[in-house]
Amino acid sequence: MIYITGDTHRNFTRVKDLCLITGSTTDDVLIILGDAGINYYGEPEDRALKEQLSKMPITLLCLHGNHEIRPENIDTYEEIEWCGGAVYWEPEFPNLLFARDGEVYNLEGNRCIVIGGAYSVDKYYRLRRGMNWWPDEQPSNVIKDRVEARLEEEGWKVDIVLSHTCPYRYIPREVFLPSINQASVDNSTEEWLDAVEDKLTYSSWYCAHFHTYKSIDKMTFLFNDFLELLKVQHNSGL
Repeated sequence: MIYITGDTHRNFTRVKDLCLITGSTTDDVLIILGDAGINYYGEPEDRALKEQLSKMPITLLCLHGNHEIRPENIDTYEEIEWCGGAVYWEPEFPNLLFARDGEVYNLEGNRCIVIGGAYSVDKYYRLRRGMNWWPDEQPSNVIKDRVEARLEEEGWKVDIVLSHTCPYRYIPREVFLPSINQASVDNSTEEWLDAVEDKLTYSSWYCAHFHTYKSIDKMTFLFNDFLELLKVQHNSGL
């Protein structure tokens, strides 16, 4: 089985509960739509968490969010092939996989493209307090070009989009924090996703980032919720 959930931010209590309820094994997959928080502090704190997670009877596929280090910048990660695409992987923790932006994975018969990253609205709060923040949190032009080139190969048709943030037109403004000056927020990733969505034929799009559950059009926002990924029925002409 393949499940999807939103940001975990290093709290995996609900994932443990999912494993208990479903009787999962490492043949089952949970997609975390960014901000898993597994690579946040570096050693030794991250290692201790990874050791705990490696004992869980499930495989995690984590998208890049905006509160974590990109695994390609960590020396211990290797690229391996998984479900038709490349993932980042550490041999010590074989059930902890990190998606590579722009890859298309075959999941339950669905062609799923991954697009991670977003802007941190708490960037300056974190910087003032000496907390971790990474300047490559948003997709670079290189990553954007990779995503668009991969979609070109797919004829701009996929079954499912898995992203951390959403296209600009779908931003859930009702959950904005009143303490954040929205004029200071960099929406360039969301604006780019708008342009991607304009060209793309797809059946479902799943994202997180905004800590809400919401469904509008083909877009579903997840936070603490779990959805089961099923084979898409191609009623849209795909």
